[in-house]
Amino acid sequence: MPTVLIVGASRGIGLEFVRQYAAEGWTVHATNRAGKSDQQPAGNITWHPLEVREQASIDALAAALKGQSIDVAVLCAGVMGPRTMVPEAIDRTAWADVLAINTMAPLAVAGAIRPNLLLGSQRKLVALSSRLGSIACNETGSTYIYRSSKAALNAVWRTLSIDTRGDGLICTVFHPGWVRTDMGGPNGEISPEESVAGLRKQIAGLTMAESGRFFNYDGTELPW
Repeated sequence: MPTVLIVGASRGIGLEFVRQYAAEGWTVHATNRAGKSDQQPAGNITWHPLEVREQASIDALAAALKGQSIDVAVLCAGVMGPRTMVPEAIDRTAWADVLAINTMAPLAVAGAIRPNLLLGSQRKLVALSSRLGSIACNETGSTYIYRSSKAALNAVWRTLSIDTRGDGLICTVFHPGWVRTDMGGPNGEISPEESVAGLRKQIAGLTMAESGRFFNYDGTELPW
């Protein structure tokens, strides 16, 4: 069976990815800060500790995975940050922290696991972004920190798709939908189960033609 790496699997969408892939018999590597989960989905799952803001932790993950093939990597780790920041009171510390987690860390992890993906047969590298990161879709304003971090992630992943084309890596970003999680809140439009089922369907069908593009969980392409 193929192997998947889920980064940011402590709860919500990430943990649901672990459940669904494991239930289909995939070999699953999952990360969170603790290196374990209070919830224990059934299946062939190996947990790894990872603090995505620390390069030493990313390097340790790479060492633990050395020589192992990864077919699909899904990078879910992300934070919202303060929602109410205004231009008159910029929280530089909070903004930098969100950028470190949402924008810089995915690229650092991608670099660390690139050798593993090259050993795999599918070579799919997926990052979860957000429709809030789409400049074209922004009609409501606010949420400066989160929007900018996801817009930057989109730019990073588009660039990565170009730089790794010679390796045959498929680098795609997805909006998971407005999901009922701790981040999305109780008014979200869909459950984690629905979101991940849709995302997995889209990931399964990815080809090089979708590399460097931005899609909704239902396969609808989104504008940058």
